Amino acid sequence: MNTKRILIAGLGYVGLTTGVCLAELGHSVVAYDVDDEKIVQLRKHSLHFREPELMDLMERNAGAGRLEFTSSCEESMRDVDIAFICSGTQPDSNGAADLSDVEATVQRIALGATKPFTLVLQSNVSPRGSFERLSVVLSQYLPETISAAVVVNPTFMREGSAVFDFFHSDRIVIGAWDYAAAEDIATLYSPLHCPVVLTDPVSAQLTRYASNAFLTMKTCFINEVARIATQVGADIGSVTEAMGLDTRLGTDFSEDNKTFNTSCYSGDVLVLAALAEDNGGQAALLRAVIENESGRHLLIRTLHDALHGITGKKVCVLGLATHGRADEAPNSPVHEVVTTLCRQGAHVHAYDPDSDRINLPVTQWPGIRYFADAYQAANGSDAILVASDWPELGGLDWGNIRVHMTGNTVIDGRGMLSPDTMRELGFDYLALAS
Repeated sequence: MNTKRILIAGLGYVGLTTGVCLAELGHSVVAYDVDDEKIVQLRKHSLHFREPELMDLMERNAGAGRLEFTSSCEESMRDVDIAFICSGTQPDSNGAADLSDVEATVQRIALGATKPFTLVLQSNVSPRGSFERLSVVLSQYLPETISAAVVVNPTFMREGSAVFDFFHSDRIVIGAWDYAAAEDIATLYSPLHCPVVLTDPVSAQLTRYASNAFLTMKTCFINEVARIATQVGADIGSVTEAMGLDTRLGTDFSEDNKTFNTSCYSGDVLVLAALAEDNGGQAALLRAVIENESGRHLLIRTLHDALHGITGKKVCVLGLATHGRADEAPNSPVHEVVTTLCRQGAHVHAYDPDSDRINLPVTQWPGIRYFADAYQAANGSDAILVASDWPELGGLDWGNIRVHMTGNTVIDGRGMLSPDTMRELGFDYLALAS
């Protein structure tokens, strides 16, 4: 195997996971971030987010000398063959990505280069002009004696299963005008034995946005069907099971997101819609998906209907993240629902199996209380929202919960529970996704 010295710049869940997994494949990886405190914690093998399997891999590869951490870009660029840019970007209200952090990272990398290398762009940037803009920044700051090719390599990792997704990729997408550089990056992934799509940079960038927008659209669609199922008394689980047997549709309607889409998926829909409209086109379907907000409006409407208004009602929220196995930003969809409930006058009793999740800005809202016990949180509630897919939430003693509730409404935003069992226990059970 031809091992490379690889820089990973930006140690969020994508960057750190990519670096650790490339080290696991045998490469020498230096992981860089401007946040000194983050580097200190990583050197102590302390993760700043939650990702199954990542800690074990990080400790193993750091111990083997294949993985190191630094806050010095100059130090990290010594003898680097490939530099991955994984700095974060956030779309503004119009869908335009903020490239300031990415540009600053490209500049530091260029100034620290000691030999020809390939720059791999994994940050989420717009397909319109970003590749060219960053290529210009790179050329402006590179020493005259050093050359660098630029490659786009979008990621499709999900929070909570990023390690699994890396090693079991459906496909690798690489976009570049330099075919040799693209082939070189493709070689990094050859041990994964998955399909590789080589294309131009714009097509590679658009692939990520189109894929995530399509997933969001599927989730929005099945949530609309779930609303209809509730209205007519149908079982949404049976509906999706039967639909999934149609090979044209597939079974994965909403497995990744259920009622709540992650914020990055919603942001990608916004970027794609803005891209179409800025180029003189229309994006009616994408705008409809944005307006739907991936089930959040549906959830609030369902609670309103079930409780005949939510002002003054006690709503128990079980789980504070879209995925129990992941660690999400404070603006995750679940937190948006909680703040909306508080804003509309509900008394929210929240529980999460991971007590660290109470340290969030949402705690500033009046009307919300946090509990260390799910049964205490549910006691006296008018309705319960199952918002995360923690396995232990499905294993609760729901009969005991029913006895101590004031109302009997359970809204399952994760499709975790058995409709028949819940109804036998006396719940007014509504599954918004399955």
